[in-house]
Amino acid sequence: MVHWWKHTVFYEIYMTSYCDCNRDGVGDIPGILSKLPYLKKLGVGGIWLTPFYPSPKVDNGYDVSDYCDVDPDYGTLEDFKRLVAEAHELGIKVIADMVVNHTSTRHPWFLEASSSRDSLKRDWYIWKDPVGGREPNNWESFFGGSAWEYDQNTGQYYYHSFAREQADLNWKNSQVKEAVYKVLDFWMEKGIDGFRFDVINNLSVSQTMEDNPSVGNGEQLHVNDVNQPGIYEVISEICRQIREKKPDAFLVGEISSDELECLHSYTLLDGLDTTFNFNLGSREQFQFGEILEEMRRMQALYGPSESPTVFFGSHDMRRFPDRFSFSEGKVKCLLTLMMTCKGIPFLYFGDELGQRSRILSSIEEAKDVQGILAYETAINEGKSKAEAIRVLNEKSRDTSRNPMDWEEAVRQMEEPASFWNYARSLIHIRKGKEELVSGEMCLREYAPKVMAIERILGKQRITAVMNFSDREVGIPVEYGFRLLLASEENMKWGPEHRLLLPGGGCVILEYKDGEV
Repeated sequence: MVHWWKHTVFYEIYMTSYCDCNRDGVGDIPGILSKLPYLKKLGVGGIWLTPFYPSPKVDNGYDVSDYCDVDPDYGTLEDFKRLVAEAHELGIKVIADMVVNHTSTRHPWFLEASSSRDSLKRDWYIWKDPVGGREPNNWESFFGGSAWEYDQNTGQYYYHSFAREQADLNWKNSQVKEAVYKVLDFWMEKGIDGFRFDVINNLSVSQTMEDNPSVGNGEQLHVNDVNQPGIYEVISEICRQIREKKPDAFLVGEISSDELECLHSYTLLDGLDTTFNFNLGSREQFQFGEILEEMRRMQALYGPSESPTVFFGSHDMRRFPDRFSFSEGKVKCLLTLMMTCKGIPFLYFGDELGQRSRILSSIEEAKDVQGILAYETAINEGKSKAEAIRVLNEKSRDTSRNPMDWEEAVRQMEEPASFWNYARSLIHIRKGKEELVSGEMCLREYAPKVMAIERILGKQRITAVMNFSDREVGIPVEYGFRLLLASEENMKWGPEHRLLLPGGGCVILEYKDGEV
């Protein structure tokens, strides 16, 4: 089977921020529909939609209260079906964010489960008696504080690995599995081409309740609450259920780990097609040596038929031009790396514009629960409001969820040397060159902070060179090359057939064996 997703450049759309068609301040599905021609012109072949299901939005839609409908803020189910149909007509696939680790506490399943200890859905969630009048164990939420919430009505604690309004499902319960499989079938029947599974390795599949250990500074190590015994079998079962109905579905997982071997393990044994490598994509600083080493580790671990993900932006982190303090040239270098490296590229909306992060000036502007909790903790610790605002901007995911700058997009589309036109050229080169998808990869460091990616397929060879340094570097170039793309309009040449690549400059060259 030819896996379409290996040849696809994906584009993440954060629902509330992309395009607001009815001008109510919230992005919506009709807005995305109106921008499909834009996406087609850019060249992306797949869009990933963050959760669009009905939700109280405590965690911006990752707290689902109805898995089989569309939140009225975003439109209707008919709008969604039209989006999928029109995207397919343009050759664009659609994958949906699926949150099956937890539901909103306002989901009918949880409302029924919490109504009584004798509820037929009681065991759909994880309930425990108090231990010594306190929480059942020391597990902490990934958002901070205890992962247990006491329910006065039934006298037990329920488990929430994230916000207290997000109750974790009990994946040992076969009825939970069957209910989720029906949800997946529902969306596949609507034409969905695959799923991005949120924190999929957090699924509670065992009854292990041992305390988590802590390191010297008191930070808890999430050992017993993730990657539980039996998790691989459950994820393989989920994947089989989907592939029986849709063999070519693309299944990508968010794994809460920065260990590459752990991430890779979820793609084995009929598991996921790929996972997100946050150890590459979510770094706070661009340390050239560390990035190069991580790429080499990915290359060594993933076999010839496997594809890791390559990304540097998402709705969970500040936008990469700010995180890395990049010049315009270095932004283009990173985009070049993404499109020439072995793997599946994921652009976050606005990456093609070099869009910058939002800076929050007050807590009233914040919507992200993670940032709000961090701000409140800082205040409770006695920090000043100014210091708490600094913490807010460090921890809040609102910084990357700023609206798409459509005026800037229009401007850049008309500017030949813009980020947008450079990104478009990169995407179209990748789509037209099989060696950038299937070719072997060789990574080299020509000079300090100068990376070369060479992709080879038969007699075809493509070399991309990216100068992440601030100084000009002479790059030896073989005779018989064809220039595919350069970030600088006029290339300069030095002695001995060396291309003079300025700081922040990048170039893509093509060679064919036997040509001179």
